[in-house]
Amino acid sequence: MNEIVRIGQLYPGKLHPASLQRERQNAGTAVNSPPGRFKELLDENLLKFSNHAAKRLEQRGIELRSDQLAKISSAVDQAAEKGSKESLILMKDMAFIVNVQNRTVVTAMDDRTMKNNVFTQIDSAVVIS
Repeated sequence: MNEIVRIGQLYPGKLHPASLQRERQNAGTAVNSPPGRFKELLDENLLKFSNHAAKRLEQRGIELRSDQLAKISSAVDQAAEKGSKESLILMKDMAFIVNVQNRTVVTAMDDRTMKNNVFTQIDSAVVIS
């Protein structure tokens, strides 16, 4: 044992065994965290659709593939990086109004409903090719 033991100090080194035990206990609680936390982390990156948007998708016959959803999600990320709150996302023959902070699609339009339309209450637009 090469470490010096000082008077009033029972254990050599900088860390007391009780502090190590607390660290191990805290590490164990992270593993045993409630499943709700995992769901929160998962939901942070998922794109959600409001009831209104879901109805519009159904009414207008808009079906989104997984690659299209990934592009919309990427566009939401770009809008968030710029500090947007409500964004218009244009993708080929579709348009989506998205609440960027909540990652929620508020409404969806196809090419017929987009024509001669004025988009209000948005602070950004992202065009996806």
